Amino acid sequence: MGQATIETLLRLHGEVALVTGAASGIGRGVAHRLAQAGASVALLDIDTAGGERAAREIGQSTGAPTLFVSCDVSSAQGCERAVRQAVERFGYIDVLVNNAGVIRRKNVVDLLEAEWDLVVDVSLKGAYLMSKHVIPCMRPDRGGSIVNMGSGWGLKGGPDAAAYCAAKGGIVNLTRAMAIDHGPAGIRVNCVCPGDTDTPLLRSEAVQLGADMDEFLREAAARPIGRVGTPDDIANAVLFFASPMSTWVTGATLVVDGGGLA
Repeated sequence: MGQATIETLLRLHGEVALVTGAASGIGRGVAHRLAQAGASVALLDIDTAGGERAAREIGQSTGAPTLFVSCDVSSAQGCERAVRQAVERFGYIDVLVNNAGVIRRKNVVDLLEAEWDLVVDVSLKGAYLMSKHVIPCMRPDRGGSIVNMGSGWGLKGGPDAAAYCAAKGGIVNLTRAMAIDHGPAGIRVNCVCPGDTDTPLLRSEAVQLGADMDEFLREAAARPIGRVGTPDDIANAVLFFASPMSTWVTGATLVVDGGGLA
C-alpha cells in the first residue's frame, strides 16, 4: 500500500459491482461512478425501462461493461436469480451496493400494514437477501466490499416516516453485524447515510405530504451547506468504501448530508 498512488487507490479495474435500485437517483449515480472507476456494473431495479436505459447510457459514456437485471429485492427467488445472472455474465462480484429503498410518509397509526411491509422488505430485507446471495460469489482470495445505503433518519428520528426510520435504523446495525461476521473472509461492510438528496424518491415525499414542491426543497436545503445533495455526492462516498482507499475500514457509518445531522 505504501507504493499506491491516488489513481490506483480509486481504481476498480477488473472488479465487478452490483448496485440495487440503480434505474434512477442515487443508485444510478453510484453505478455511473463505479463504472467511471473501471468496474463492470450490474444494475438491478424493478423499473425495467429505466434500468435498461441507465445501463445502456452508463456503458456508452464510460466504456465499462454493464448489465441490467430486473429484480424485486424483496423476493428471495428474485435476488437469487439476479445474482446468478450477474455471475454468469461477469464471473464473480467484488462490490455490492444495497441501495434499493422506498418511503411512505406516515406515522404508525396511519401506516397500513402493507405499507410497513413494503418499506421494510425493500430496504432491510432486500439488503439481507442480496448479501446472502452475493457473499458466496465474492472471490475468496480477494474478499469484497458491501455498502449499505442508510439515512440520516437511520441515526435519528424523523416525522411521519416510522417504517422508513425503522428500516434504515436496521440497516445501520445490520452493517455492524455483517462487518463482524464477514471480516475474517476479507469482506468489508460499511454504511452511507445520506441526507436529503435531489432524487425522484425525495420529490415523491413532497407529493405524499401534499407539500408545495419548491417550499419542500427549500426546507430540505436548510443545513450548514445550504443545498440538498446530489447523487454524485453520495456516489463519491460509496466509491471510497468500494475502493482500496478504505481497506482498513469496516463496520463504519458515514453521514453525507451537508451538515444536517450536526
